[in-house]
Amino acid sequence: MGCYCSNLLVFILFLSWGLFISNTHQLQSTQTQILLQIRKHLEYPLLLSNWENYNGDFCNLVSSPQLSIKCEGNSVSELKIMGDKLSKVSDFHGYAIPNQTLSETFSIDSLVVTLTRLNTLRVLSLVSLGIWGPLPGKIHRLSSLELLDMSSNFMFGSIPNEISRLTKLHTLTLDGNFFNESVPNWFNPMSNLTILSLKNNRLKGQFPSSITKITMLTDVSFSNNNLTGELPDLTTLSNLNLLDLRENHFNSELPLLPKGVTTVLLSNNSFNGKIPEEFSKLNHLQHLDLSSNSLVDPPPSGLFSLPNISYLNLESNMLSGSLHNVIKCGENLGFVDISSNRFTGSLPSCLDTNSSNKRVVKFNGNCLIIGNEQQNPDSFCNEDSFKKKRSWSSTVWIVVGVIGLMVIFLVIVAFVRLVFRRRENRRETVTLQHTVPKVIQDSLPSGISSEVLANARIISEASKLGTQVVPSCRVFSIEELAESTNNFSASFFLGEGSIGKLYKGMLENGSNIVVRSLSLFKKYSIRNLKVRLDLLSKLRHPHLVGFLGYCIDGESLEDSTSSRVFLVHEYISNGNFRAHLSECSPDRILKWPDRLAVLIGIAKAVHFLHTGVIPASSSNRLRTNNILLDEHCIAKLSDYGLSIITEELEQIEVLKCFRHMKKLADDVYDFGFILLEALVGPVVTGKGEAFLLNEMKSFGSQDGRQRIVDPVVLTTCSQESLSIVISITNKCISIEPANRPSFEDVLWNLQYAAQVQATSDSEQKSEGAS
Repeated sequence: MGCYCSNLLVFILFLSWGLFISNTHQLQSTQTQILLQIRKHLEYPLLLSNWENYNGDFCNLVSSPQLSIKCEGNSVSELKIMGDKLSKVSDFHGYAIPNQTLSETFSIDSLVVTLTRLNTLRVLSLVSLGIWGPLPGKIHRLSSLELLDMSSNFMFGSIPNEISRLTKLHTLTLDGNFFNESVPNWFNPMSNLTILSLKNNRLKGQFPSSITKITMLTDVSFSNNNLTGELPDLTTLSNLNLLDLRENHFNSELPLLPKGVTTVLLSNNSFNGKIPEEFSKLNHLQHLDLSSNSLVDPPPSGLFSLPNISYLNLESNMLSGSLHNVIKCGENLGFVDISSNRFTGSLPSCLDTNSSNKRVVKFNGNCLIIGNEQQNPDSFCNEDSFKKKRSWSSTVWIVVGVIGLMVIFLVIVAFVRLVFRRRENRRETVTLQHTVPKVIQDSLPSGISSEVLANARIISEASKLGTQVVPSCRVFSIEELAESTNNFSASFFLGEGSIGKLYKGMLENGSNIVVRSLSLFKKYSIRNLKVRLDLLSKLRHPHLVGFLGYCIDGESLEDSTSSRVFLVHEYISNGNFRAHLSECSPDRILKWPDRLAVLIGIAKAVHFLHTGVIPASSSNRLRTNNILLDEHCIAKLSDYGLSIITEELEQIEVLKCFRHMKKLADDVYDFGFILLEALVGPVVTGKGEAFLLNEMKSFGSQDGRQRIVDPVVLTTCSQESLSIVISITNKCISIEPANRPSFEDVLWNLQYAAQVQATSDSEQKSEGAS
């Protein structure tokens, strides 16, 4: 009997051990093979290089911002992979194409088919992995999916209708791709959707009306697309917090909004009419940006006194009327921009910058009475004056339209003739086809190659063959620029740039610009100069100040010995990076995470200038006061690419600064000193490069860091994040150029530092909450 009980006990223990083993998160062998197959489809990214060492134990991986695998039972329920595909360029037969995409043998269809075998997947995030091609409708087979994020890839075409079958989906994020068809309007079945983000694509058409039926939505982001038409009534979206429709072409009146919305971003569209009185009843509203539209009449007075409003931007509209004794400001209102409108009278006391409040108020470009002076004469803000301008503008557009129709007719005639001559030109056609890179011909449908190139902002040698990959820049007349700057008056003078004088201006459409005036003192080739200026206009990147066009004064005088060139850039409103590091304005000083965001943005821009264009642009005058911040603190580099045209210009002495002239040609070295200023604050006047190099020695010890590093940095950074940036700074300012890192390495280190900082901040919040 004892033997029987003993054997029974052993059997029970064995059975319990087996049940324990089966209930641990050990993946089925098929699921392991699927993950390894996904790694193969993604062409073995470095992040997944050690997967073979886990022997199927993927469920127990330590999660990171770059990689996360979670399991339920023995199946994968969450897969998150964030790559680091950066912009590089390869040259095929004179064409520049992005090779940050996966290779020409990559198949997005095969990848999606493999993913759908993970049929219990609830979270799928594949970001910045170089995935390209049209997103297959087969994605709907992941019927359990609750989150889908495939941002920052190279998918194009339409967003497949089949996604609407993913009825459990609560987050759909496809930002930063090249989707270029109409925005989908099949959202009705997706009743659980809370976050919908399709920003930074090339989507066209109207705002999808089906969205108004998804009452669970909290975030809607369609910014930086090509959407047109009018917006529907959005009051049915009772849970909406964020509405981001910036940088589109909406041309209707402003829509009615739900009462609970907190952030509304509608800038850089063509919204017209009045600001609805209902906006002054949005008591939860914190951030409202209606800048760069065509809004008219006085704004609702209650807009300024909303209980939670902290940011209000009405800049560059046609708003009018007197604000005096009408406007009262809410206690939380910290930033107001009413500049470049038609306001008259005096400022309300709560918008008076001379008062004791710390509110930031911008009001230039109106007809306000400031002190004893009036900004502009009443005629500048007169309704009839604007009507005449609009009437004149309409006439111009009619003429342009007629000319456009004639051009289209001529193009059609030429096309018909081309068809009839096709046989004659067959040999030339075959020759031309061989000059197009095979990777584009074989992998992309007809017509997509040039669009991908244009949207990736890559300059191609194909322009020499007559193929423009980005639109040509605008040629301004001297009369336009003189009118926009009040004949280059002293009141519009901004100061001296790296080269040339800078003036603020306002175009007839209300857009603010910066005009750089350069002098030529020798004979030059106008044709060659125009080619170089057109090349400069093709340097397009989210972190570069936009180059809008140019004017060559007296270009018909080919034998002139003295003339002027005007470069026209977008106006960036929030000052330069150095000002945001200065102790002179403590309310504006950037904390460490914000400084990292600025540095990463500029590093991306310079990396693009080095590797994303042909020919590469170097000597980009990298200094903290050439880094500008917009109203959302997005960093943009100014004074870049001027080396492209300085060969045509007489040498102009660069303003003295703390770095030697000989070092200006080395962008990595210059960027090292930007990093250094971000660490220690602006360089003290009179202390230059030698001083900073000597101070770098102090970074080696904790006491030295406490002494030299900006206190704002020390109190807002993690030590690991700080150490990463100090290390890459040391490498950038190495005396030996061969020892300096590439900008790709610089960017990678800064992004890693930001991730470390974000993790540290998240852990501190968790500890504080507990």
